[in-house]
Amino acid sequence: MGEPLIQTLVSLHSFMEAALSKSLNRIKSVILPAGVSEPVPTQPSPLNMEILNCRVKLAEQKVENRTCEVFVVEICGSIHSTGSSQYASLKISIDDITDGAGGAGPVHGKIRQWQAQDSPAFCYSADLGRLPQQCTILPDWTAVARINTDWLAFPRRGKRDLSFHIQVLSRDSGEALACAECNFTYENTSPGYIDLQENMQRTKALAIPVAFAVSAADCRMHRSEVELIKSWAKSHIDLSEASEEAKCELENELDKTVAFFREGNQVDVCRICKDIAEIAPLAQRYDILELCLYVAQADGSASPEELDILKDLAGWLQVEPDKFRSMMEKILPVSMHQVRDTEVILGVTSDMGREKSRQQLNKEYAKWNARVTNTDPQVRTQADQMLGLIAEARSQYVG
Repeated sequence: MGEPLIQTLVSLHSFMEAALSKSLNRIKSVILPAGVSEPVPTQPSPLNMEILNCRVKLAEQKVENRTCEVFVVEICGSIHSTGSSQYASLKISIDDITDGAGGAGPVHGKIRQWQAQDSPAFCYSADLGRLPQQCTILPDWTAVARINTDWLAFPRRGKRDLSFHIQVLSRDSGEALACAECNFTYENTSPGYIDLQENMQRTKALAIPVAFAVSAADCRMHRSEVELIKSWAKSHIDLSEASEEAKCELENELDKTVAFFREGNQVDVCRICKDIAEIAPLAQRYDILELCLYVAQADGSASPEELDILKDLAGWLQVEPDKFRSMMEKILPVSMHQVRDTEVILGVTSDMGREKSRQQLNKEYAKWNARVTNTDPQVRTQADQMLGLIAEARSQYVG
């Protein structure tokens, strides 16, 4: 990929690592106070019915014509209340302890209903009703909660060791009447919230060489294009935890990357875009394509080489052609094209067939004909240009 570009991405990755490390240390300071050693795993003890015990099972449940996984939380043993006929409530939270107590992180709730008051951490609550005695004993395992796994966001994908924390509380005072913990191993097949954060930062880092490749496509990297990309990088890469020295290092590495492209070097844009498509949601891919469109716009006109690479980017980033044309019309109107590419602008190709081409051109005609009376003179001008292009395309593709 070229040494300066590699250094840029390595630098960005180190910034992300530092920020993530600080975040995990904050979590550790809350879960494991100073001076407390990490617990050593032990063999399960026999049930003590004088206290509250809990266990978790994984089951399947039908929800709106589909089957989903649920954690079934069961309790047995004793609940000691401060008086007879006391009303109780249930509270459940979950920690991910896969990396040990020092690297533990809360499981998040995807639904606001199942989140803690001032945190995204998952918090389930339910009414248990009246406790019949001052010491209520549950002799058998009793299911008290069914937690849909779709409600949960785990820190990371893969095999996760989870710690379930169950509390029985006085409904009136909030006092804890009984507590229990149990562990459960679960295979999470979706990206975790830490994975998503890292993927988001990695995607932003990968967007930088893609944008520079668009700028360099016509072998002329205009200052306006370079400054736009550098400004985007500084505003989108999370450097809130980085030192001033690190921020200066980013500026230096961006300058080296500019020099790398100006010397005629190239990167494998197709591979980078495919990497992005694997880890980035569609909205973030739109953002990258939008950045590249603005890069092509920055010098006032779009060269044939820039239009070609933009068309390829849309495909590699798996952006729908209609969405790409809509973005193009807004950011890079036909008046800025040095060469008018009918396929890019109107969405018709030689292999579509006459009838399909006619339908596509009719759709474009209806859209632009409705704009010829727009109050904005720029929109009217663009509509006139597009209608002229549609008339030319009819002769070529429909006859």
